[in-house]
Amino acid sequence: MTPDRSLIVVEDDEGFARTLKRSFERRGYEVVLAASIEEVRKVLEARSFGYAVVDLKLGGASGLACVELLHTHDEEMLIVVLTGFASISTAVEAIKLGACHYLTKPSNTDDIEAAFTKAEGNADVALDVRPTSIKTLEWERIHQTLIETDFNISEAARRLGMHRRTLARKLEKRPLK
Repeated sequence: MTPDRSLIVVEDDEGFARTLKRSFERRGYEVVLAASIEEVRKVLEARSFGYAVVDLKLGGASGLACVELLHTHDEEMLIVVLTGFASISTAVEAIKLGACHYLTKPSNTDDIEAAFTKAEGNADVALDVRPTSIKTLEWERIHQTLIETDFNISEAARRLGMHRRTLARKLEKRPLK
C-alpha cells in the first residue's frame, strides 16, 4: 500500500467509523480507526498517514485538538473535519489548525474523497448574497461558547447571559450530535 493512500479515521461512533473504514478500503485506502485523541497519539508513534477524517466532537472532547496534533505530526496530511453541528467559528478554527476541508454530516465517502481533492482554495467560488439568519448567528454563538467552556452548560449560560434552563431547552431543540 502506498503511504499516500493511508487514512486515519478519528470517530467515536463505532458504527459510522466501521462504515467509513469499509467504504474507503473498497476504494484502495489502508484505513486505521481511532476513537479519541489518545488513540491517535499512540498510532502516530508508529506511523504516518496521507489522509485523515476527524469528527469535530469526540465524546466530550473537541476534535480540533486532534486536527492540531495530526497537522503538527505531518503538515502534508490532508485532513477533513466532519461535524453534525457546523458553525463558521469551528470551520475557521479547523482550517487554521491544519484541516484542508470541513464537511457537515451526513457526508459520505464520495463527499470526503472529493474534499481531499479540494485542498486548495478556489477564488472563483460564487459569493452567497443571502444574509445569515439571526437563529443561525445565535446557534453559532452558543456553539462557540460551549467549545470555549468545554461543553459546560452552566458556564456557557453564564457567559451568554441566559438562564441555564433556557440554554438547556435550546440544546434540546437542536442537539449537538
